[in-house]
Amino acid sequence: MMMSTTMLRTAFTTCAVKGARTKASMRNGAKCASSSGSSSSSSMRLLSSASDGRGRRAQTRAAGEKVDAAPVVALPTSDESENLLKIRHTSAHVMAMAVQKVFPSAQCTIGPWIERGFYYDFYYPEGFTNQDMKNIQKEMYKIIRKDYPLRREEVSREEAERRIRAINEPYKLEILDSIKTEPITIYHIGDEWWDLCAGPHVESTGKLDQKAFELESVAGAYWRGDETKPMLQRIYGTAWETPEQLQAYNDFKAEAARRDHRKIGKDLNLFSLQQDNAGGGLVFWHPKGAHMRHMIETYWKDLHLARGYELLYSPHVAKQELWQTSGHSDFYSENMYQPIKVEDEMYQLKPMNCPFHIVVYQDGYYSYRDLPIRWAELGTVYRYERSGTMHGLFRVRGFTQDDAHIFCLPDQITDEIKGVLDLTEEILSTFGFTNFEVNLSTRPEKSVGDDEIWIKAESALKDALDLKKWNYIVDDGGGAFYGPKIDIKILDAIGRKWQCSTVQLDFNLPERFKLNYVDKENEKQRPIMIHRAIFGSLERFFGILTENYAGEFPLWLAPTQVRLLPVTDTVSDFTESVAKKLRDAGVRVEICTGERLNKLVRNAEKAKIPVMAVVGKDEAENNTLAVRTYKDGDIGSLSVDDVLARIVTANATKGADF
Repeated sequence: MMMSTTMLRTAFTTCAVKGARTKASMRNGAKCASSSGSSSSSSMRLLSSASDGRGRRAQTRAAGEKVDAAPVVALPTSDESENLLKIRHTSAHVMAMAVQKVFPSAQCTIGPWIERGFYYDFYYPEGFTNQDMKNIQKEMYKIIRKDYPLRREEVSREEAERRIRAINEPYKLEILDSIKTEPITIYHIGDEWWDLCAGPHVESTGKLDQKAFELESVAGAYWRGDETKPMLQRIYGTAWETPEQLQAYNDFKAEAARRDHRKIGKDLNLFSLQQDNAGGGLVFWHPKGAHMRHMIETYWKDLHLARGYELLYSPHVAKQELWQTSGHSDFYSENMYQPIKVEDEMYQLKPMNCPFHIVVYQDGYYSYRDLPIRWAELGTVYRYERSGTMHGLFRVRGFTQDDAHIFCLPDQITDEIKGVLDLTEEILSTFGFTNFEVNLSTRPEKSVGDDEIWIKAESALKDALDLKKWNYIVDDGGGAFYGPKIDIKILDAIGRKWQCSTVQLDFNLPERFKLNYVDKENEKQRPIMIHRAIFGSLERFFGILTENYAGEFPLWLAPTQVRLLPVTDTVSDFTESVAKKLRDAGVRVEICTGERLNKLVRNAEKAKIPVMAVVGKDEAENNTLAVRTYKDGDIGSLSVDDVLARIVTANATKGADF
C-alpha cells in the first residue's frame, strides 16, 4: 500500500508515543544496509531534580513533549559539607553497631565516609543476604531512635590494645599498629559500642534522620586491598540531611544507570569487553564504535598538526633497561606486566609513552633555536589492574593515551602551558564539555630540582591560568616529586566530575636521560619537559562521552547519521540514489526495510539514530524526504538537498543538531 506524507506523519506520531526514548536494544528482523562516507576533518555541586543535572526532570517522553521543571536539590559531597561528612561517618558507626547486634560473630575492620555515603568492612565468611541488609537497617532505626550520645575518649596505646583483645577484634589490632600518633582516640555510641576513630561525628544518633539514609549494596573486598589476605564483606550506604535529598540521590542513581556506557555500548553495538574469550580489561571496538573512534582520532590529529605539533608512532614494547633508566621499574613496577624474554634480553610492555618520546629526542641534536618541540602520539599502553578494580571502559588493562610531550626553554613554559590550555578548551568544548574544575598542584615535601626552577615553573603555571582567566584550586604540596601540574575535571550532563586533562612539568626525566640543548653561549643545558594529555585515554573518554549523551551522540559524531525507511519496494531505486548521494558527501547512512513502518521507526529510535527519513511515493515523485529527528520529533517534508546540506554543515562545523 502506498502512503501519503500525511499518513507518514501519522505513523511518526504513533511511533513517538509508543517507542521514543526506550532503552531496549535492537532485536528485530529488519534488514539494514549501511555505508559510511569519509569523515571530516569551576567546581560545582551535583544537582538533582530526578535528575539530569540541569534542573530538569529526566524521564522517558515523546520527542518534543515539554516537561515542567522540578525544584533543584543540591547533593553535596562529604568534602563540600562538614555536616554531611559527620552524618555519613556516624552512619558508618551505627551500621557497624547494628551488624554486630544482629550478627555477633561479625568482626569489624574499617568504616569511612565516602563521597556521597559510607561503607564498613566486616569479616563474616557467611556473607550478607538481601534479607540480612533489611534486618541491619531495621536495627539501625532502633539505634537512631534511642538517641545515644557520641562520646570521644582518649586512651593510651596499651589500654586500647587491652580493650581490643577483650572483644576479640584482630583486625582492630592491625589498625592500632598502623596508628603512629598518640593518644589513641575512641568514639563510643552510648555505653553500647565503641570503635577506634579520630572523628568527627554528630552529637548523638538521634541527629540522623532515619528517613534520609539507606543501605545500598554489599560487595567483597580484600583486607587492605591485598588479594593474599581474607575476603571481607563491604556494606555500602548513603546518608543525607533530608528525605528529599535521599530521593533526589536515588533519582540521580537511576539516571546514571540509564546512561551506563556498558549497557549503551552493547545496545548500540559500539564495543565489547571479551572477558571469557580474550581476557579482562581488553576493549574490542565494533564497526560503529571503531568509526566513532576514527573520527575522534582524525579530529585530534588534524587539530594538533594545525597547532604546531608533530606526530609520533612508537612501539608497544622496549628493553627492560629503558624502564630502569626512566625509573618506572623502581617506582611503577606494580602497574607493569612481567618482563618477556627475547633472545637473552628482557622486554616489557610499555605502561607509558614518555620514555619513547625521550628516545626520539636523544636521536637528534638541538639548539635553543629549535625549541619548543611538540610531539604528540595516540599511543597504546598496558597497565596491570586487579580483576576486581576494572570497570567497563573506565578502567582497563590496555588503552590509548592522547599523549604529547613538549621540550622547551624555561622562559617558554608560560606560553606553552597557555597553548596547551587553549587546545584543551577547544577540544573538550567541541565534544560538549564547557564546565571545568581546575586544580594546580605545587611542590611536595620531597622533590627533585632546585628551588629556582620550581619557583619559576609554579609561577609559569599560575600565569598561564591567569591568562585564561580561569578560577583554580591550589593543592599545596600535591604535585609530583618531579614537577608541578594542572589537572582539569569536566562536568557532565548530570553533574558528575570526571578527571580528564593533565599538564605536568617534569624536571626528572630530562636529568635521568641526560637530555640536552645548546644555549646561546654554546653550553649544554637541560630542557624542560611537559607531559600532557587532554582526553586522558580514548577508552575512558569514550565512556564519559557515551554517558554524557546517554548514547544520543551529536549529529557529527553519531555512527549512523541518517536511516532511510522506504515503505514499499517501488521506491527502492530512489532510496538507493538518495543513499548514494548522501554517502558521496560523507554522510553515514543506512537503509532499513523488512518491517512495518511503525516498527522501523521504533527500531531507529531504539538505536538513537539522529535523523530518520521515510521514503514513500510522494517523496520519490517530489525528490523529498519525510524527516523525523531523535531530538525534536517530526520535522516534516524536506528536499533531499536540504537534508544533505544540513548534515554536511553539521559535519563541517562539528554541529550537534540537524
